[in-house]
Amino acid sequence: MTSLVTSLIAEASPVSYWLDSPDRPEPVSALEGATRADLLVIGGGYTGLWAALLAKEADPGRDVVLLEATACGDAASGRNGGFCAASLTHGLGNGADRCPDDLGRLEALGRANLLGIERTLERYDIDCGWERTGELDVAVGPWQLEGVAQTARLAQETGGDAVLLDREALHAEVHSPTYLGGVWLRDAVAMVDPARLVWGLRAACLGVGVRIYEGSPASGLARAGTGVSVRTPAGSVTARRALLATNAFPSLLRRLRLYTVPVYDYALMTEPLTPEQRSSLGWRHRQGIGDGGNLFHYYRLTQDDRLLFGGYDAVYPYAGRVDPRHDSSPVTSALLAQHLLDTFPQLEGVRFSHAWGGAIDTCTRFFPFVGASLGGRVSYALGYTGLGVGASRFAAAAALDLLDGRETERTSTPLVTSKPLPFPPEPLRWAGISLTRRSLARADARGGHRDLWLRAMDRLGLGFDS
Repeated sequence: MTSLVTSLIAEASPVSYWLDSPDRPEPVSALEGATRADLLVIGGGYTGLWAALLAKEADPGRDVVLLEATACGDAASGRNGGFCAASLTHGLGNGADRCPDDLGRLEALGRANLLGIERTLERYDIDCGWERTGELDVAVGPWQLEGVAQTARLAQETGGDAVLLDREALHAEVHSPTYLGGVWLRDAVAMVDPARLVWGLRAACLGVGVRIYEGSPASGLARAGTGVSVRTPAGSVTARRALLATNAFPSLLRRLRLYTVPVYDYALMTEPLTPEQRSSLGWRHRQGIGDGGNLFHYYRLTQDDRLLFGGYDAVYPYAGRVDPRHDSSPVTSALLAQHLLDTFPQLEGVRFSHAWGGAIDTCTRFFPFVGASLGGRVSYALGYTGLGVGASRFAAAAALDLLDGRETERTSTPLVTSKPLPFPPEPLRWAGISLTRRSLARADARGGHRDLWLRAMDRLGLGFDS
């Protein structure tokens, strides 16, 4: 890595750009003493906040308590790239591979879910920089062009608005020498400020009467009569039903811990681009962009014309330990900075204001799973694999359906009717993930050729990427 690249990130703040804002709300108090509720939600990210809000909208008289270990949105929900996707299956290709018979229905449900998010933002006057720009999936290697064409075809077959772009048409959209072709999924993705979305949902929950307690980590999930109970450092909650929305953190249902692993994802944010820098990119339609590598990048513009650039490096900590020490990685940040300059050499000299990371939960099929336990007293939603900004609302609604004993179209989808294959125990888990990541990097370097290990993983229905 050159000294120039290192100097560009030298003064970057190691915290999420989105969370580093003077508009961050003041925390609410922690739980003290014992309380009771109709519904207990554990986790104050997107899944938990959507669950609490939807529960109160469906039944304003329902007493809902939400417990958050730190502050709402401080984990994955406030650290992501802000791609709010309609897809419930982590993209069309993954959906076609894993649930081909349901893909059309899942895509329709995903588009309806995205519209539901948009209407909620309007109803509660949530200002989160919502831009319905769509997403460009771009090929940066010849072997990726087939995947781009497949995405366009699947989108059109399932009712989406997709435009296949050759190299010239793509360059007319965004100016990068690395692009060989792409597809514009025009109705599939909205850009958001993820922290403002969290804070807006939090304010909406408080406005409809959800009791939120921050600084209140939950432990000791147990049956209590016909309901359940949990403890916090200074109190306890007994509830008729509970919904777990803990993402990458260890689940209170121990058996679920085999189904997900925490993976650290990293991102950079530039200083605001100068008018000349901004003009050099084209990018009039401000789409989100993702490339077609196995170790892929995602990037987008902010409302004040900064450039977020993330992805590529996916780091699994041995034994799945979620630790703040992993939230910063100077080596990965320097690598991403170089990749940004490779993608947009016209931005040489751009400086970075923030460089951060955080844990996401990933599962072996890449898209979320929703279920119930303890005789229907507890439901959960997990496994978003980095694409939960939009899917979290759908999964939260499905988890509420299970708690209420309702059979709905949501509960008949593969998100609810099936689970991913579990990960093996350590040290096999560490060895397998490490080997898979090295094989994916080799595949990118060898024109997409998948080695024997990756082909075996494909046959088993397992997967892991950045």
